Amino acid sequence: MQLTITGHQLEVTEPIRDYIETKFEKIKRHFDQVLNAHVIIRVEKLQHQSEATMHIGGKDFFADSREDNLYKSIDLLVDKLDKQIRRHKDKATNHHREEAVRLNQSAY
Repeated sequence: MQLTITGHQLEVTEPIRDYIETKFEKIKRHFDQVLNAHVIIRVEKLQHQSEATMHIGGKDFFADSREDNLYKSIDLLVDKLDKQIRRHKDKATNHHREEAVRLNQSAY
């Protein structure tokens, strides 16, 4: 997975980069086909804003968050992306085979 981290009005230090990379490992566990991700972190007045765009197998996912703390903002961002990706994975899973097996079993 190619992870690009950009900071606006904020320097992306090594601890911030490591924190983001460890958080994105959570998403990578759910879906192995993550091609690339672009994370932008910025500070506007007293709010820390994080946003990310991920490209997974022909589909793009976007999430953003605003919090008082930068690390809280990153956590919320990863949770939102994780939820979107899990929903996409559930929709992509073929559930029809289970229904066919149940219908065949009830016929006996």
